[in-house]
Amino acid sequence: MKFSRRQLPFLAPALAQAQTATLGSKVYKFEDLPVRQNGENKSRAILNGKTVRDYPIEIHMTELAPGLMPHAAHQHAHAEMVMIQEGTLEITITGKVTVAGSGSVVYVAPNEMHGWKNVGSGRARYFVMALGRA
Repeated sequence: MKFSRRQLPFLAPALAQAQTATLGSKVYKFEDLPVRQNGENKSRAILNGKTVRDYPIEIHMTELAPGLMPHAAHQHAHAEMVMIQEGTLEITITGKVTVAGSGSVVYVAPNEMHGWKNVGSGRARYFVMALGRA
């Protein structure tokens, strides 16, 4: 099906809605999550969408090799939670350094400089939840 340039503005809202679909109930089985490899690090996208109240949420899991960071320290407009499943991370938030292990949860408020590094001897596995991402 072809559309004219005049018809495109009428299609934009439908396309935007399709890209930000409301998340429905679902089980995300670990073995079904596609793995993205970045050097020695691995990540698995879990979900990305909006709640029924139109609140954006994105979750992914990362396996970080010893001595590595997933990326340089940074800041962004959305809040973020890190839930450490196994391993030890050195977390830096606005210059304050804290070492956190398995079962620990980190909350980073919007616009705060933050980053982390695996300071353990084995791989660190953790979940990241972005809250309010546009």
